Amino acid sequence: MENKIIRIGIVGYGNLGRGAELAIEKQSDMTLVGIFTRRAPSDVQPVFTNTHVYAYEELSQYQDKIDVLILCGGSASDLPQMSPELVTMYNIVDSFDNHAKIVDHLHHVQEAATKSGKVGVISVGWDPGLFSMNRVLGEIVIPDGGTHTFWGEGLSQGHSEAVRRVTGVKHAVQYTVPIEDVLEKAREGIGADLSAADRHKRVCYVVADEKDYERIEQEIKTMPDYFAPYETTVHFISEAQFLKDHQKMKHGGFVIRSGNTSSENKQAYEFSLALDSNPKFTASVLVAYARAAFKLNQFGETGAKTAFDIPLSFLSPNPEKI
Repeated sequence: MENKIIRIGIVGYGNLGRGAELAIEKQSDMTLVGIFTRRAPSDVQPVFTNTHVYAYEELSQYQDKIDVLILCGGSASDLPQMSPELVTMYNIVDSFDNHAKIVDHLHHVQEAATKSGKVGVISVGWDPGLFSMNRVLGEIVIPDGGTHTFWGEGLSQGHSEAVRRVTGVKHAVQYTVPIEDVLEKAREGIGADLSAADRHKRVCYVVADEKDYERIEQEIKTMPDYFAPYETTVHFISEAQFLKDHQKMKHGGFVIRSGNTSSENKQAYEFSLALDSNPKFTASVLVAYARAAFKLNQFGETGAKTAFDIPLSFLSPNPEKI
């Protein structure tokens, strides 16, 4: 396959889009064609002064100028519509992270991408994505055992975005917090049958109209796939406190596989992340998979792909060094 500079478009410019702009700048084999936004382009201020900003409605005009679109919308309402729509014109990569609906999302993107002859890489980031890969590796290497996944303590972009979609909410963040004694037991091989809700609690900090507190709290706690049935605490705070204490976006977590390779040998496999910036790390993963989407399509591949379908060599700008 001929080496060429991969031309990238970013769709959406929140924290994730900004992270993608920064990550593309570090790639020797990529160039950023521009950012596409549903806001007024003049209202978007990119990191780099030479980055072009276009209206979302202009996307259809750039099909011969862009190789891959990185979709930086939210999983609650943006990506379910955006990914199948845009893969009819472009190779795409998204970070859809609603685990309960990934299979449905895969099918929708598969149908559209197969018809268009494009590649749609979905649900890549660190979970789903890197954590998914490490869960599978642990289970392959230690078949007699149990897998434990913990997220946090950290800010969840997808869950925070879901809270912000609740009517009456002005600002919100949600932190996922591992239950400490359950984490320690996992390292000893105890508790593999526990659900994610048994291993974590969710803590929300919300700025909203005071008269809506009761309704908003109830909507958050009963939100399917995101908060029900987790132990969830909602704190209503002032805008000043929110801006002072809740601007950092640290995150991380653990994948632990523990078990036995023989009756006398107990084994443990652990993969962990400690992230200063969740969106900037997730964006770096998306950029790597954008390279893979381009290479796959160059080799004639089409349809929807997940992290399980892509060779590691396709993620690297220097596969000969792997």
